[in-house]
Amino acid sequence: MTSALAPAMNDRRWHAALTVIVVAAIVRLAFAALIPVFPDEAYYWDWSRRLAAGYFDHPPGIAIVIRIGSDIAAPFGISSSAFGLRLGPAIAAFIASFATIMSARHIAGSRGALRAALVMATLPLAAAGLVLATPDVPVLAAEAVAFYFLLRALDSDLRSGASLAWWTATGIALGAAFASKYTSIFLPIGAVVAIVLRPSLRARFREPGPYVACIVATLIFLPVLRWNADHAWISFLYQVKHGLAAPQGSLLRAAWRHEGDFFGGQAGLITPILFVLMAITVWRALDSTSDDRRFVLAVVSLLTFAFFTYSAVRQRVEPNWPSPAYIPAIILVATHDWSRRGARWFAGGAVLAAIVSLAIYVQAITPILPLPPTRDPIARAFGWRELATSVVNEAEAESAESGKRTWLGGDRYQEAAELAFWSRGNPVTFATNFAGRPNQYDLWPSFAALARPGDNLVLVLEETEQPHAALQALRPYFQSINRGLSVPMMRRQGHIGSRRIWTLVGWRGGWPSPATVSPAVSR
Repeated sequence: MTSALAPAMNDRRWHAALTVIVVAAIVRLAFAALIPVFPDEAYYWDWSRRLAAGYFDHPPGIAIVIRIGSDIAAPFGISSSAFGLRLGPAIAAFIASFATIMSARHIAGSRGALRAALVMATLPLAAAGLVLATPDVPVLAAEAVAFYFLLRALDSDLRSGASLAWWTATGIALGAAFASKYTSIFLPIGAVVAIVLRPSLRARFREPGPYVACIVATLIFLPVLRWNADHAWISFLYQVKHGLAAPQGSLLRAAWRHEGDFFGGQAGLITPILFVLMAITVWRALDSTSDDRRFVLAVVSLLTFAFFTYSAVRQRVEPNWPSPAYIPAIILVATHDWSRRGARWFAGGAVLAAIVSLAIYVQAITPILPLPPTRDPIARAFGWRELATSVVNEAEAESAESGKRTWLGGDRYQEAAELAFWSRGNPVTFATNFAGRPNQYDLWPSFAALARPGDNLVLVLEETEQPHAALQALRPYFQSINRGLSVPMMRRQGHIGSRRIWTLVGWRGGWPSPATVSPAVSR
């Protein structure tokens, strides 16, 4: 290729890369409007209605992102729709894709950017995961931006003004990552480890940039730290226990099962070909002959992935949890100098990823895979609107008969959040959490704090063979408890499960402590 043709070719590749991520963003927006809201998404949406510096499960990043999208959608009357809920995360997802291709372009030019765009568009982790409103979206966006700024900082002259500016920008993006998910801590830890290990990078410790980045990131994260301190570090403790608690039963048996599930999940979300190619490029970037930028990316990726591999020895790790490890891995696989054979494998991996992502999209709209509804993870999003309609009808009928206010809730956060999202007027709902795990609803005002004596509570519970823990605990505090409809949760005539509606009439005042609930009826 002549020197005259090279710039034109690079421009075409860069424009193609931009086109790919824009088209992918439009496709994700379309499916964001079509796919029903999952319980965890509704839970985070309820956070966005009550913004705070922290929440029981995570930092506030996802709540802020959802709120931004909802505010943008509000003038169009769609803020309380699936599209409105996911608009903010969709914007963050585009930022993640754009920052990733910018990093690849910085290292390997437009060819690397186009490869990165193809991976970000086709990878099931991105094609499916970036549609949903989960904490993974803001943390991936923030980390992708942080990696770009970090690469620019490493390429700047030591102790220069440009270096300080890029390090400061890295600190801002890193602070946003901290405020999205606690596991983003592996990015700075990995960067420090890489700088310590690579002699050519150690001079960076003699410039102010890295220290300024740490200070800026900490200042941004400070409100989250303050919130945790004010709440007995409940969020930190929950996440540590969630990921590192000792398994029940045999450690060896649990490790064998969990590691199998973990790597099986990675094969599904990354696809086997791209997973192997990413592993190869990370390994080669650790070699002493690789350049400093690739070495830093490889160390961060490997350290992050290693943590979740270790965590899977002890507890079940969801397939999406290691997702921050893949942003640097995508940059590496896109910028690697592949042989002709390697390039063919890369192309095959992208095609396979596109096929898997397409299957996920189609499955989300109409079931095509031979999965029973109870085994289909997408089915968890279905049936909630219909359930909320039945619950609201029951509540309105009870209020009309008794003349008292009737509140809505469930024993788990999933039911409480979906009811809040789908019920008319998006009312305040409660999770009683007698049989469900502790969650953010424990930190918000409870029914007993907001209701008045004589008020009613319509409670949605899972069907159980034994009397449900919530009913057992609440029976003394209401005049009567009436068994209502059993509402089937359906998807295209496939039965997913059922929820029973219970109406607790005439609150007497008072509320039981969770410690008083008999373990025999708890689940």
